[in-house]
Amino acid sequence: MSCFIVMIAMAQSMTGFGSAEKDGCRVEIRSLNQRFFDISIKAPSFLSQHEIAFRNALRGRFNRGKFDVTISITGEAAADLKVNSAVAGRIFNALRALQEKYKMPGVLDINSMAYFHDKFMETDIVYDIKEVQRVFDEAVDSLQGMRSREGQLLAEELIRLIDSLEALNREMKNLIVKAMPEAGARLQEKLRTLLVNAEIDPARMQQEIAILASKVDISEETARLDCHIQQFRELLDSDVAGRKLDFLVQELNREVNTMSSKSADYGISRLAVEMKTEIERMREQVQNLQ
Repeated sequence: MSCFIVMIAMAQSMTGFGSAEKDGCRVEIRSLNQRFFDISIKAPSFLSQHEIAFRNALRGRFNRGKFDVTISITGEAAADLKVNSAVAGRIFNALRALQEKYKMPGVLDINSMAYFHDKFMETDIVYDIKEVQRVFDEAVDSLQGMRSREGQLLAEELIRLIDSLEALNREMKNLIVKAMPEAGARLQEKLRTLLVNAEIDPARMQQEIAILASKVDISEETARLDCHIQQFRELLDSDVAGRKLDFLVQELNREVNTMSSKSADYGISRLAVEMKTEIERMREQVQNLQ
């Protein structure tokens, strides 16, 4: 039972979403299935110098997947407005000179200057990178929590499927015990019919029958399947199981395909189809694991 708990705790999905927000800084991170590691970051230009640190933080927590990161900082948190008095003075003096030169009526006041605010109002970017990093880390924690919860569900389903495959393989081995002698008897009868008028050494016939029977024997495949199933269970106890499990699923499928091709027994063929169905379901789930 404890082994089961460890397996569930270690598995992690590649899909998830995490977010965090504080004092006008908001970070959102989405992750999707990806064979390799891919990070896309959208953030204000003044944070570009810290992008490597954000990327390293993700690489330190995850092994693969596609990550879309959005960092937004509101004007209230990021901007401090200042007046460039020198520029404002030059604008005011220019307007007053223009008014005097052309005898233009009206009062030159702050409302007149407001029209030119973009010329003398300056925005200083003010932010605390440590605070931004803390919000980023909280978003990563949130993402990891969701990926772990998704991973638990995937692991539970994979354990159910591998249990089903193991049960089918036991049924297959029991069927072989009955099917192989019957296949040998049928083969012997066919040879007798074909060689009804021919003289043949009984010992030689038994030898040839044994050789032919070995070519359709799938005992080796069922044994290897058991080994792969055990290895599959062990790999679920790893937080980087996805790629290895994907390869192992291919090996499981190869063994079952060999069983199907070597045997002409209806019962064995039926079981092989059921096994391939379970393996295909496993493949779909494994591709979501980190």
